[in-house]
Amino acid sequence: MPDALRLPAAPARALAGLGALLLAALPAFMAAANRSSPLVVGVAGLAFLAAALAVEGRAAAIGLLRPLATPLGLASLAFLGWCGLSLAWTSQPALWGRTAAEFLPALAGAALVARLAPPHLGADLRPALWLLAAAGAYVVADIAADLIVQRVLGLRVADFIFNRTSVTLLVVMVPLAALAWARGLRGLALVGLVAGAAAVTRAASAAALLGLVVAALTYGMARVLPRAGLALAGLGLLGALALSPVEGDLLARAMPEALHQRLSGSSSHARVAIARAFGAAVAEDPWRGAGFGTSGRFEAVPTAQRLDPDFRAMLAVGHPHNSFLQVWAELGLVGACLAATVIALCLRALAGWPPPARAAALALIAGAAAVAFVGHGAWQGWWIASLGAAVAWLRAMRHSPGPSSG
Repeated sequence: MPDALRLPAAPARALAGLGALLLAALPAFMAAANRSSPLVVGVAGLAFLAAALAVEGRAAAIGLLRPLATPLGLASLAFLGWCGLSLAWTSQPALWGRTAAEFLPALAGAALVARLAPPHLGADLRPALWLLAAAGAYVVADIAADLIVQRVLGLRVADFIFNRTSVTLLVVMVPLAALAWARGLRGLALVGLVAGAAAVTRAASAAALLGLVVAALTYGMARVLPRAGLALAGLGLLGALALSPVEGDLLARAMPEALHQRLSGSSSHARVAIARAFGAAVAEDPWRGAGFGTSGRFEAVPTAQRLDPDFRAMLAVGHPHNSFLQVWAELGLVGACLAATVIALCLRALAGWPPPARAAALALIAGAAAVAFVGHGAWQGWWIASLGAAVAWLRAMRHSPGPSSG
């Protein structure tokens, strides 16, 4: 794709600029409305698509589809195809449809920005960094003031109100700060990182805090041990996927009561019980799973009826709070193997990246995986859209390798 600075048509430049502005403002949008990322990323993706079509016409559409013919693209399509095929055996077709209606548009917007946005994101990173810092500062200030803004506006007041915001800040700030650092904006990169990290540590999301720690450790490991870091990240991700069906049993045996008491704020007892219940459901139907999206009412699927009543009660929580386990429960061994293939091919693609960009990519992947391992549902639109924006900033490192002139 031509460089954004050489787009010949003024409307195309305006559309690309709108898309870049929306991605830059995503942390601020999520601080104000914590489900806004699908809309923001979706509109940004359409703006980038319109800009590309205005400049390249049919060639832009062909270029957009070309990655689907690669091994990674084919593996991703196979995974999505298995999700779709599960409609044939799911006991919850209406829930399948509702989940797909949330997941697929968010995935489309994420794919558009991840593919089309990177050449347009390197011209001036300062607005994005300042907006990131402002969003982080707002979260910290509102929490310190006992959510006064939420109260004044008559919005929902709860300690978890910024959980989605903090996760979005986490996944966006890692590649954005790495890109800014590579382009010489080191002071602003640190400001954005500090503000984003402060918001993550002050918010109630233990998943975001875990992701922050894992991302930082992974980045350091990847810079010190570039090749070993890639291999260790692969082992960690594939190990998390492989062991997730027995996660609950392992934790029940390994976690002493004293540790549960120290983690009382994160409901560790309940999380272990939920993991055990979903793991038992996987054991009852390990091959194909209960069907895409069924975690929303997993207590009603036929598999659940064969479980102990205590387990069935824990299946009514909406999802297993572990995306790896959710894949097993909904899509079975086939879905898990396809997910493992996608993970392995993603990591293989990173082997050829320069060390700084590869370290940022591994930090993003590891941090997001840590969140997914203990957090929300796998198919939630806000999460998919936020990851798409993060990948766009990450891929921009390949388009803007030099220091900033500004």
